[in-house]
Amino acid sequence: MTEKKGPDPFFSLALSQLDELYAIGGGPGANRPGLSAAEEEAHHLVECWMQDAGLETSRDAVGNLYGRLRGRRPELGEIWCGSHLDTVPSGGKFDGALGVIGSLAAVSGLEQGDRTVAVVAFRDEEGWRFGRGFFGSRAATGQLPPDAYDLADREGVTVRDALEQLGYGASDPASAPVDLPAVFLELHIEQGPVLAGRSAPVGIVESIVGLVELDVVFEGKAGHAGTTPMADRRDAALCAAAFQLEIADAARAIENAVATVGVISVEPGASNVIPRVARLVVDARAPDDDRVADLERRIRDAAERCAEAYGCTAEMGEGARTHAVLTDPAVKATATTAANGAPALPSGAGHDAQILGMAGVPVGMVFARSLAGGVSHSPLEDTSAEDVGIAIGVLQRALAELASAP
Repeated sequence: MTEKKGPDPFFSLALSQLDELYAIGGGPGANRPGLSAAEEEAHHLVECWMQDAGLETSRDAVGNLYGRLRGRRPELGEIWCGSHLDTVPSGGKFDGALGVIGSLAAVSGLEQGDRTVAVVAFRDEEGWRFGRGFFGSRAATGQLPPDAYDLADREGVTVRDALEQLGYGASDPASAPVDLPAVFLELHIEQGPVLAGRSAPVGIVESIVGLVELDVVFEGKAGHAGTTPMADRRDAALCAAAFQLEIADAARAIENAVATVGVISVEPGASNVIPRVARLVVDARAPDDDRVADLERRIRDAAERCAEAYGCTAEMGEGARTHAVLTDPAVKATATTAANGAPALPSGAGHDAQILGMAGVPVGMVFARSLAGGVSHSPLEDTSAEDVGIAIGVLQRALAELASAP
């Protein structure tokens, strides 16, 4: 059984800090897009809290925030903990923010160890504004693709523009990497119902899902909605609808795989015009890279079949990929001991820990139990104060052990 108390007085402070962050950007829900003024406000506020806690703060070239408790042996690799402060539109209070605030609470209550411990807040993990996630952690680990700064939001603002507006000087992906830590341990809410079903306040992550995001464009032919017979149509939207049904079946055919179309638009976009173009973004996930590859192959085949059936053409790019990652056995064991034997479970969501793991950093994750059926990316997202306290205590004990290691 885990303890039922967080490290006071920092635990109760963490709850009020989560409330204060939740108010930034206005409701309903949390609204802090990546590389926006609202996300920057959250980073500034957390930086002040880090300084109040006696941590040494800094920012890197893309605005990732670090708060360090210096260790006795600076030559040893650092221990990092943290998460992100950006949100999806109308997001929840705990997604990302708990990982940063919980880490700050845990580190604030630590005694100085051999290794430096740093609380990290990464920029733009969610990726919904510019269409690609994990910007901050990819930048820090040298994994940004060449076009990363040229991506634009719906208003035409590029990543480069947004960084310049916020006062950050990174001009190309090669300027962003930093010295990586010896270990990264991320606290996060589960975003699912498994721990609640097991009556477990915390869980230890054993693997993080692989995913690929695919931009799909179907092109048909515009026509009058009233005068064009059904048999003569090349309706791109109808083709896209059939495609969505096919990829749902493809995901169901692969164990623990999922596929989602969360973005779709049609042109010209008039109710009395047959759509000429349909654009979709497919989010495809599976527990390991082999299953992701199988799912992607089925999705590409479905696009070709549907295009042929509806008289359209299909275009699909290479896609943005995030590889599946296993958590480090030693870090996992440390976290499990700190949690007094909490259950292990996989993560079906992507996390910054995954990006550091792809860069070769030993990573681990602690999940806090989600309530309300595990709903996340929603104002209904919920985790109890008691579970927050337990999770912070687990994180603190694990960090103390990791910081004392030779």
